[in-house]
Amino acid sequence: MTAKPRLLFATTNKGKLRELRELVGDAVEVVSLADLPPVPEPVEDGATFEENAVKKARAYADATGLPTLADDSGLCVDALGGEPGVHSARYAPGDDRARYEKLLGALAGVPDDKRTASFRCALALVRPGGEARVEVGRCEGRIGHAPRGTHGFGYDPVFILSDRDRSMAELTPEEKAAVSHRGAAFRKMRPHLLGL
Repeated sequence: MTAKPRLLFATTNKGKLRELRELVGDAVEVVSLADLPPVPEPVEDGATFEENAVKKARAYADATGLPTLADDSGLCVDALGGEPGVHSARYAPGDDRARYEKLLGALAGVPDDKRTASFRCALALVRPGGEARVEVGRCEGRIGHAPRGTHGFGYDPVFILSDRDRSMAELTPEEKAAVSHRGAAFRKMRPHLLGL
């Protein structure tokens, strides 16, 4: 029996790691940065999600010798000119709640029809010394007025999906994988992962 290929998912975010493991199944052994000796973290200073994902994947693939999948994702709110965008994880100091509370404050008084937003994800797959393969996914919605739901992470409790009156945090993990930006990017990337 041949060993499953190993793939490094360059994240320490347990929510993202759980999502990828659920999406990939048992075809590939997915390890995270927490499973390996410490590696210097690249600076995410790209202007786009794609640039940041490629930079991370290349740095970790070269440092570990493993095929590496990296993502950069975030929330783009139309009324805020696309912010927080590539700064989503650093939008406010503290935890997820601090970030979505800052967002709700920034949108105070903005009517529902102007609260449109999209989650965006860029996934980059890089083999050591190889070229980058990039796939992107997008999920449309709007920002609610208060958090709803107990699943998910990040901005999920305040992101209301366009095609249903539910927040991303009100979906089961399976429902979220079917509609999320990361799920969409992963489905495009899946054939490349299975070809490792």
